[in-house]
Amino acid sequence: MKILIVSQYFWPESFKINDLALGLKERGHEVTIFTGKPNYPKGAFYEGYSFWKKADEYWEGIKIYRSNLLPRGKGGGLRLMANYLSFAFFASVKAFFQKGDFDAILVYEPSPITVGIPAIALGKKLKVPVYFWVQDLWPESISAAGQINNKLILNTANAITKWIYKHSKKVLIQSEAFTEYITNQGVPLEKLVYYPNSTESYYKPVMPSDEIKNLLPKDGFIVLFAGNIGECQDFETTVEAARLVIEKEKKIHFVILGDGRKKKFVEEQVSKYNLQNNFHLLGSFSSQTMPAFFACADALLVTLGDDRIFDLTIPSKVQSYLACGKAIIGSLNGEGAKVIETANAGVVAPAGHPEKLAAKILELFNTDPETRAKMGKEGRQFFNENFERELLLDRLVEILKK
Repeated sequence: MKILIVSQYFWPESFKINDLALGLKERGHEVTIFTGKPNYPKGAFYEGYSFWKKADEYWEGIKIYRSNLLPRGKGGGLRLMANYLSFAFFASVKAFFQKGDFDAILVYEPSPITVGIPAIALGKKLKVPVYFWVQDLWPESISAAGQINNKLILNTANAITKWIYKHSKKVLIQSEAFTEYITNQGVPLEKLVYYPNSTESYYKPVMPSDEIKNLLPKDGFIVLFAGNIGECQDFETTVEAARLVIEKEKKIHFVILGDGRKKKFVEEQVSKYNLQNNFHLLGSFSSQTMPAFFACADALLVTLGDDRIFDLTIPSKVQSYLACGKAIIGSLNGEGAKVIETANAGVVAPAGHPEKLAAKILELFNTDPETRAKMGKEGRQFFNENFERELLLDRLVEILKK
């Protein structure tokens, strides 16, 4: 098949769509990317890119067409809106001149929904069906993340979302819980296809390495979080839970890998409560190193805020954690919690309850290592049965061929 993938984000930005594109290419499909110029998460163009430079290139034998956009900056509401709308505008203009013979257009939408505008333009120009893969529910997700609360803007975003869904052949959903929300936006049930996230093939159990161990606390029980330090991840709850835990047990260490809008807030809270000896922000590392970090941890932490929209979502790090076979601590509700509990892969506290999260962390700390290892093995088995990479690549090809 000849598949055109439309995404505002792509390599060298670190998103799951990179691996999916490689997986399709490995299977002999001809994959082309239509994307923006990389600026996530720092907010400035990556080295070698600018508004005027590096429009098109190749990566791993995959042709990439890049549209202009305004960088997201520090991620404030107005700057994000400018980033989203500028990509939609410049990419739609570029779509008018795009050539190519494709069998299907796959749209990857972790936000913004406006990525669908140039995708629909491409579909009409090239006479190719559009398959829209929903990662975030719009417009509620931007409201829940605290980015935009203006009713006029949210209503406009809702209208755009409905228009995009209407002009897509199929709407793929990463969580079955998305069904009711999207059908309430006027999308027929038969147009929806459940297609969850997998994770890169390098997410698997590995042996701990001395190189990684040297970056971590030398002794104690390590609770590790890897990912975006943002509004959605509710670090208010995480830091307060850590404070409560550390008061009772100094052997427990919290290790945070990543960056994001809330990192400065977390640093201030850690300093305020004098948690520096047990709460460690190590910065960002490549996704390829994550399995090695996970191997050196005793438990992996996933968090989401207490909001209805987050209850419907399976955070993509859940699949990565399951694949690596480590016990998981969840601070979340809904579908994400359901996956962890169904897999018997760890312990879960309700979102937004630091006291209950602290209790679950202490519970897992006091659990014998054999039981924690069993949780990791059962999580890995659940991953293989439901989210394994090759399994889902087969499923995607089947969807696109139909």
